[in-house]
Amino acid sequence: MRRRLINSTLAVVLVVIAVFGVSLVIVETRTISNSAQDRVESEAVRLASIVDSRLLSGEQVNGEILADQVALEDRYATVAIPGRAPIALGTEPDGDVITYTARGERGEKVTVEEPRSAVTREVGRTLLIIAGVALLAVVAAVLLAVRQANRLASPLTDLASTAERLGSGDPRPRHKRYGVPELDRVADVLDGSAERIARMLTAERRLAADASHQLRTPLTALSMRLEEITMTDDLAEVKEEATIALAQVERLTDVVERLLTNSRDPRTGSAVTFDLDEVIKQQLEEWRPAYRSAGRAIVSSGKGHLTAVGTPGAVAQVLAALIENSLMHGGGTVALRTRVTGNQTVIEVTDEGPGVPSELGSRIFERTISGRNSTGIGLAVARDLAEADGGRLEMLQASPPVFGLFLSRTPPKKPADGTDPETVR
Repeated sequence: MRRRLINSTLAVVLVVIAVFGVSLVIVETRTISNSAQDRVESEAVRLASIVDSRLLSGEQVNGEILADQVALEDRYATVAIPGRAPIALGTEPDGDVITYTARGERGEKVTVEEPRSAVTREVGRTLLIIAGVALLAVVAAVLLAVRQANRLASPLTDLASTAERLGSGDPRPRHKRYGVPELDRVADVLDGSAERIARMLTAERRLAADASHQLRTPLTALSMRLEEITMTDDLAEVKEEATIALAQVERLTDVVERLLTNSRDPRTGSAVTFDLDEVIKQQLEEWRPAYRSAGRAIVSSGKGHLTAVGTPGAVAQVLAALIENSLMHGGGTVALRTRVTGNQTVIEVTDEGPGVPSELGSRIFERTISGRNSTGIGLAVARDLAEADGGRLEMLQASPPVFGLFLSRTPPKKPADGTDPETVR
């Protein structure tokens, strides 16, 4: 592109120089030739006037006197006076000459000649000047073309590099502008695309991380149930474990559906009033074998027969994340306590372990933050799930650790027109 811009600019300049330069050469050549002819005529008239004046006054007319009074320079002049010998002034030129003859009142003739080579030399000097100016114009045009080409081509190269980087998986916007409206528009589009791709990649990676974390617990529980089936010959126990395994499969399906729903639209839309005891009982049954294997216990206490507003599957996932967190990082007995405060139902999960390190503090709910070598997304996902149902998840106490899940006891009131309050902002 640089070469094309330089060549096109140079071509335009050369065309302009050719059009105007040739015209200027023709005009200057004619001007110089006419000027030389005028000089010869003027000199012949002057010399004829001098000769005529001296003849009228009776003064002597010869070559020495005329040579002193007239500046002939490179010119050659002859004075022909009737009845006298011709007087020659200067050196007779060779070759083509410019000549003019003037006549006086006494019949004398004065002829002045000038070699045309003098005109040729003057024309040559003028052509050299014009050629020098044209050369300077070409050089200036090339320099300007190179600068303009760099000004236009460098941003294009930069934009191509940005597009290539975007295609290679680096969606960081550069926010760089070049002062050219069209190029800045392309940069705006690329930056907008980079931001959209970055958001999409973040969402996809978050979905993958959430899916791997949330599916791990049900799969582990399902695996344990299947192991229980393989280790027993009691048909009734096999049937019971198979029923629990089928429940785990249903929970897996619910987890997958919720993940896909949240990836498309994170706003709540499936919150219902449900029996909290059923969810807690299901979690106790699911986690009791794992705690038994670890030599620990999991119990529940508090007020029973409570209802809450939310998505049962999401609440179960939040409790599972808290229970698993206690299993991995806590110690002793894990207790699920239920209570009521105002218009909210609270489920507290606590254990007898050392608690949350002081350096983590409120950052415990941030992604990738973990007190040990774990994924660090379990509590973050749990808080997102709680907030999606209109609840909240908080750390009530650091040591011993106490986490509280707050859920509303009554569904939100709908406006008189029946519009979903979530959509009225």
